[in-house]
Amino acid sequence: MSSPSLQQPSFLLANLKADATTKPLLQRCQDLLKIIDEYPAKELHLIFPWLVENVFGSLDGVISGWNLRLLHSRCNEYNVVLDFLNPSGPMMKLVYKLQAEEYKYELPVNYLPGPVKACIQEGVLPDCPLFHNKLQFPPPGVLTLNLALNPFEFFMFNFAHCLVAPRNCLQPQVSSLTDSAYFLLVDMYLKYFLPVEGSVPPSPFSDSRGSVTAPSPRASGVSFAGYGVHSPSLLKHHIFHQPSVNADPAAQEIWRSETLLQMFVEVWLHHYSLDMYQKLQSPQVKLALLQYRLSMSSMPCQPHAPPGSGTFHTYQVLLPFHSPPALWGLLEEPFSPSEEHVLVVRLLVKHLHAFSNSLKPEQLSSSPSAHSHTHASPLEEFKRVVVQRFVQQKLYLFLQHCFGHWPLDASFRAVLETWLSYIQPWRYTGEKNNPQPDQNRTVPDKWEPFVHENLLLYTKLFQGFLNRAVRTDLVNPKNALMVFRVAKVFAQPNLEEMIQKGEQLFLEPEHVLHHRQPRGYLTPSQGGSYLSSRQRVVTDTVFKVKSHVYSLEGQDCQYKQMFGPEVRGAVMKFIQIIAQARHTAKRISDHSTEAAANNSFLSWFGLGSSDLNNTFSGAEPEESGECLKKTHEFLDRALENLCQIFKLNQGQLAQLISNLSSSQDDGHSRQLPDCIQGENGLILTDLGRRQIINGLRRFEVQYQGDPELQPIRSYESALLVRFLYRLSSLLNDRFRGHMCALCSRSDFLGRLGRRYLTDPDSSVRPKRSPQSRRTLERSLQPRLSLRPLASYRTLLVLLLFYLLGALLSLGPLPSTVLLLTGAVLYGVLMTLFAEKLKTH
Repeated sequence: MSSPSLQQPSFLLANLKADATTKPLLQRCQDLLKIIDEYPAKELHLIFPWLVENVFGSLDGVISGWNLRLLHSRCNEYNVVLDFLNPSGPMMKLVYKLQAEEYKYELPVNYLPGPVKACIQEGVLPDCPLFHNKLQFPPPGVLTLNLALNPFEFFMFNFAHCLVAPRNCLQPQVSSLTDSAYFLLVDMYLKYFLPVEGSVPPSPFSDSRGSVTAPSPRASGVSFAGYGVHSPSLLKHHIFHQPSVNADPAAQEIWRSETLLQMFVEVWLHHYSLDMYQKLQSPQVKLALLQYRLSMSSMPCQPHAPPGSGTFHTYQVLLPFHSPPALWGLLEEPFSPSEEHVLVVRLLVKHLHAFSNSLKPEQLSSSPSAHSHTHASPLEEFKRVVVQRFVQQKLYLFLQHCFGHWPLDASFRAVLETWLSYIQPWRYTGEKNNPQPDQNRTVPDKWEPFVHENLLLYTKLFQGFLNRAVRTDLVNPKNALMVFRVAKVFAQPNLEEMIQKGEQLFLEPEHVLHHRQPRGYLTPSQGGSYLSSRQRVVTDTVFKVKSHVYSLEGQDCQYKQMFGPEVRGAVMKFIQIIAQARHTAKRISDHSTEAAANNSFLSWFGLGSSDLNNTFSGAEPEESGECLKKTHEFLDRALENLCQIFKLNQGQLAQLISNLSSSQDDGHSRQLPDCIQGENGLILTDLGRRQIINGLRRFEVQYQGDPELQPIRSYESALLVRFLYRLSSLLNDRFRGHMCALCSRSDFLGRLGRRYLTDPDSSVRPKRSPQSRRTLERSLQPRLSLRPLASYRTLLVLLLFYLLGALLSLGPLPSTVLLLTGAVLYGVLMTLFAEKLKTH
């Protein structure tokens, strides 16, 4: 009986692999449902890694899996996949079934995010508890390290990694990015494991002790010690990783929520450059945190630690082996998040705000020192610290990277909205009744600690956006909308004062801070005064702000005040650019209106303009008319909000805009952009680049190649263009010498020949860029051009002429002779009159 049972798992796996290539997805899911229900965990254990890879794809991107990111609601398999993978579906049932038996699955360290991989390969464990007590030491001679994850961790890592794994087979998105099965599954998992209302549903499988076996249960008395709330003894701050016999069952259930969030944050956000990694590992930053921990350990009542310190990467636990020196060039990964990646991160941010804001008022109002872990459920305690301890630092680095590397186009809107969602947690409180209009909504005072403890995400990222915006085409309505969105958010009443107060707390001198910080504090019941308690609150707030800035920017950071003179000057320059873009948008709108009025059916006959290039370079083809009116409206409201934020003088602003408009109306729009003369020609300055981006000035763009080889226009016959080019080339090669001799004469015949055989405007050339200037001295040889005869307009005129000749009883030959005679007489008259005009 034992032999068949030993062969059964291999037989089952072989059958599943064969069915994966022959059966449709619906039938495979039905078969898997039966297998998960009927087979024991011992046999399901061997198929689990293959099944996870078959669903989510391989970590190296070779196997695409079910392509959850391309599966949209219009697909037939959409509902089948959601039913199979939802938090209460068969796949999660399999995970819980294996979890109860404490199986482990190996994950190569090479597939971890770059900074985590660098830390581990240097013999250091990251501060995130997710990677503690899981490292599998390799045998001698093997350099590949693996992590031993439980089934839930293994499943969630592969699910999260599916978003960032390279996929060569991915096709361009044909519908909304937020309509994919992957996006909806992320939303399902967040709502299930991080519920806004109620608690996390228990697992359907339990072990003999009556509760799910958590990977490393920790006592409730030291809950969240690894996320910034450090224990007084630095030598025991890893005690929460040890199993506890009397662990609270509710605390064992909450580990799934923690694991899900840690996986999402580590896989999606824990990416940054080598320079940032080295800065975060600098001795100055680690010493600052160590001093803060020592100062906190001396206090009788331990407050919450500063935000960011829990996720801060410090050298904590030396591994019992020595890895070879890290190859820095290999550890630095090219991180380029996609728009889909950013949208999923925004979904995470919005849900975490709603999850955190669902904290009960009585729990929220309790002071940290008076808070007792025995009276708060693990889920409520988790809500209290979830945003600051888990997300803040990595999201800041993620957004900072996107601000500096994202293309200067409208796709940046996804990054922008993610940032604005994080810095406005008051939008996700679940309150339905908002009596105040959105633009006049005052930020409640209770959010002031959040603003202070996230100061850099307001000030530093605003400056990063400002640096992007001055290099962006603000005539584009999508870019103008982004400027308006940022200005509207920061113009909310009460927010500016909160940011300024946070900057004052950070810039408070160190000697005043040390003077305020005694070695111990006495509460009023212990003989102290309320003043000392007040000083302690101020000191804690200052420490939180300073620790937030130092943990994200380093101890030697040069902080620029958002309302300081340097940033204020940059805002004034930005306002000038906005005013220029407004003026350009108005000119383009007026030009588009005039062009639409003149673009009638008669223009096809030559009575209108046929120059398709006669447009302003500051707008895209679809941006005309109503779209540019939106641009003007967005920029107008952005100017109002910026003046409100930075307390700008309205009179000076109006004078600045009027002077700018008058100077542009004086014909500056037709001048060249601001340039300097270089060795090879004109070189654009920064001002010139901004003028071109905003459509204020431009170079005269003309075709500089062979006129006969210009692209075929829509009003030309492609067949005739090619035929006439061959014919004219044959005649030019045959009679080149005669043409040159005729055009070189100085008498009347020479002038007449030059009118027909050369470009009359070749002597008048605009200033060119350095590259095209090299061809300035090349003279065009005399040639016969028959290309005008390929124009439909010319053909129509010739047809009407021959029809008129037929009405006058003239045959084709007499009409042709008459036409050529008229062309010669026209050339003679134009040559004579041109000479007379030159003499006058």
